[in-house]
Amino acid sequence: MSVLRELRSLPNMLSVLRLLLVPVFLYLLLSGDHYIWALIVLTFAGATDWLDGQIARKFNQMTKLGQVLDPAADRLYILATIVGLTINGTIPLWLAVVIVSRDVMLLIVYPILATHGYGPLPVHFLGKAGTFALLYALPLLLMADIWPGADFIILPLAWGFTYWGIGLYWWAGFVYVKQVYELIFARARKSL
Repeated sequence: MSVLRELRSLPNMLSVLRLLLVPVFLYLLLSGDHYIWALIVLTFAGATDWLDGQIARKFNQMTKLGQVLDPAADRLYILATIVGLTINGTIPLWLAVVIVSRDVMLLIVYPILATHGYGPLPVHFLGKAGTFALLYALPLLLMADIWPGADFIILPLAWGFTYWGIGLYWWAGFVYVKQVYELIFARARKSL
């Protein structure tokens, strides 16, 4: 299936739309006066993330392009939200560093896979669960800025999802590194 043909599937079009909305979301978040609109865009992105996966599975529209676009959109929303919330002072810098460091670790690992002839690894359940938790935590942290009177309800939920997300996110990262090591090590043993 060609890339253009894959791009025309509804799940991939939704992923592209999410990618195009990342700068819009970041602008709204950083402009200071548009937090509610930023939250609406982020919520829409989360809903389309869920929807594209449902459509892809139900109508057998899973594609290689979708396997790249969907996680890329997730990563970019997480990164954009972290950058925006850190600049706005909503979250501490250490939280941004901890989350982004995991993705930096994987950015180092993926070229190693490519140099040994492997494509991206399939998404692991732990990675999905960690991303899911962070995609709940970050909007909740934004909501706490929008409605400070509800902090006593929102913040415990937000930080609960944050800590679970960080733990699962890093656990999945170590699983991916282990898989890469085993693939390359197994291939090296076979060549001996």
